[in-house]
Amino acid sequence: MNAHEEAARFLLRHGLRLATAESCTAGLIAARIADVPGCGDALRCAVVAYAPAIKHRVLGVSPETIRRHGLTSEEVSLAMARGVLALTDANLAIANTGIADGKGDDGTPPGTQCFAWIFRQTGRGDGRTVEFSETVRLRGGRNEVREAAAEFALAQIARYYALAQQRER
Repeated sequence: MNAHEEAARFLLRHGLRLATAESCTAGLIAARIADVPGCGDALRCAVVAYAPAIKHRVLGVSPETIRRHGLTSEEVSLAMARGVLALTDANLAIANTGIADGKGDDGTPPGTQCFAWIFRQTGRGDGRTVEFSETVRLRGGRNEVREAAAEFALAQIARYYALAQQRER
């Protein structure tokens, strides 16, 4: 079983409903879940927000956050995840922003990927969230980086879910 099949089964086993906010991966994270038969209950929506204006208008990412931290930053990925979580009944949001090839305007090296995972705690009924973010640098060509980023995002779900459960206690 590959990473996205494991992730899809994990989502179903734990009653997780996923919403993604994707820039560099352009919907690949959600598409990998959709690739697994029977996993429709685990996927709520995917927002592809390449342009900064869409990150702002659709996901509510502040232009100030983008200006202060850059498009390829954990702060922007967290804001994207918060935005997509607010749009849905999902209890897990994953966001990704990064540079697949070339250098960013701010000199960010190719392959740099920033991720966020936000879990909405539903057990207490208060809707609190537990947030995680991580930056990695992946190697390869444009589409290799995008594919690896989608797989990475999904492979980390179980790890961050366990950490979120510990924080809830």
